[in-house]
Amino acid sequence: MGGALARRRDQVLDAAVEVLGAEGARRLTYQAVDQAAGVPTGTTSNYFRNRAALVDGIAEHLLALERREWAALTAGPAPVGPGELAAAMAAFARHAAGPGRARTAARWALLLESAVRPGLRAPLGRGRQAVLERSTEWVRRLGSGAPERHGRILVDHLEGVVMRQLAFPEGAFDPAEEIRALVGGLLAGPEGGARSEVRGEVQGDATGGNAD
Repeated sequence: MGGALARRRDQVLDAAVEVLGAEGARRLTYQAVDQAAGVPTGTTSNYFRNRAALVDGIAEHLLALERREWAALTAGPAPVGPGELAAAMAAFARHAAGPGRARTAARWALLLESAVRPGLRAPLGRGRQAVLERSTEWVRRLGSGAPERHGRILVDHLEGVVMRQLAFPEGAFDPAEEIRALVGGLLAGPEGGARSEVRGEVQGDATGGNAD
């Protein structure tokens, strides 16, 4: 596909993500996407001959967008303590429920559709896997004795708080404190295996003072 055609296709898919996320699956029509993209009527149907093809295209496009966003949000040094880890994950949650709200809602709409269209699970699963790998690596660096399990628990919690914010918006949304408590509990628990300095930070966070 030539450069101009590829750019127009991306333009259509950007609009399709916005329509799906902002207006829901029932509003995902060729006409709605054409209007949102600002392209001539019939453009979307030229690229995607049926709704299933359009939804598949959205899933792959969303995966690429989320990978770029996640890479940008995690481009800095790895967190060196529970507080920094909580701050990084809270920043991701605020972005997903704020500026990235439409994309997040579109992803959840696709997850629901994957219950009846299993073929969607592969691209959606690859997006989740990228987040899981980073979360697992972060808790491993903090001394977790069960990093895969702890990384999955953190991602599950992160997805839950984002969904809660989408469904029941709070004016001041900042899940950092509850994520910090969760990280501290995981690292200090029987499977924590945390280094002594990490345990000290967890205790300091809990008491509001220094670990010393």
